[in-house]
Amino acid sequence: MLIFVGLGLYDGADISVKGMAAVQAADAVFLEYYTSRLTGITVEEMSRLYGKEIVLLHREDVEQHPEAILTAATNGTAMILCGGDPMVSTTHADLRIRAQEAGIPSRIIHGASIASAVCGISGLQNYRFGKSCSIPYPYKGWFPTTPLDVISENLAQNLHTLVYLDIQPDRFMTVAEGICLLEEMAQKEGINAPALYVGIARAGSEEPVVVAGDAETIKAADFGGPLHVLIVPAELHHIECDYLKVFAGL
Repeated sequence: MLIFVGLGLYDGADISVKGMAAVQAADAVFLEYYTSRLTGITVEEMSRLYGKEIVLLHREDVEQHPEAILTAATNGTAMILCGGDPMVSTTHADLRIRAQEAGIPSRIIHGASIASAVCGISGLQNYRFGKSCSIPYPYKGWFPTTPLDVISENLAQNLHTLVYLDIQPDRFMTVAEGICLLEEMAQKEGINAPALYVGIARAGSEEPVVVAGDAETIKAADFGGPLHVLIVPAELHHIECDYLKVFAGL
C-alpha cells in the first residue's frame, strides 16, 4: 500500500489526526521535500514526533528512480509525506499512476494547501483565481517570462493569480525577489508590470505576514523568514478591497 499524506502548511501540528495515525502505523516513511517545505519544524523534529525514521527524497528519487518507494509499498505500507496537499504537484500524480500500474493500491490523506489558504489569508475570493504560475530563479542565462504571460492572461479575464516562489536546497525566493523578477520580465517584453500585489509569508503559522500594495510598498516590507508566496490581484470586489485594507494594510 502506498499512502500520500499532506502535512499542511507550517509545522508538525498541521497534519490531520488521520494522517498522524497512518504515519505511525506505517512500515516505511518517505518525505518529499522539494516541491514544498514546512519551515516551522525540522526533519529531525518530525521524525521524533512521528516516532519513525524518515527517508528524505530528492526530485530524482520520485520522478526518475522511485524503485525504493514502490518496493517498500509492495512489501508493506509506505508513506509519502509532502507539504501542503498531495497531488497539487504532478510529481505525486505520476508516482501514484506508477504504483497503480505495478498493482500497488494507494490512497490519499489530504492536508491544508496554500492554494486554498491564500483565500482566507488575503480575503480574495477563491472562484476569482485563474491559472497559477511559479517564478524560478534564473539559471545560466535561462530567464523564462512564462509567469508574466500567465499573469497577463489572467488579468485580461479579471482573474487573480497565485504565484509560487522558487524553493532551492540552499535558498527560498522572497516576495521582493519575485516582484523584481516580474519587473525584469515586463521590461524584456516591453509591457507594464502588475500594479498591485499581495505578499504572504509563513501561511499557517500563528503570525503570518500579509501586505498588500504597489511594488515599492511590497518590496520595502519586512516579510521575515520563509516560505513566501505572492498574489497578483485583478480588479477588486469591494469586500476584497475592505479585507485587504483591514488585514493587509492596503
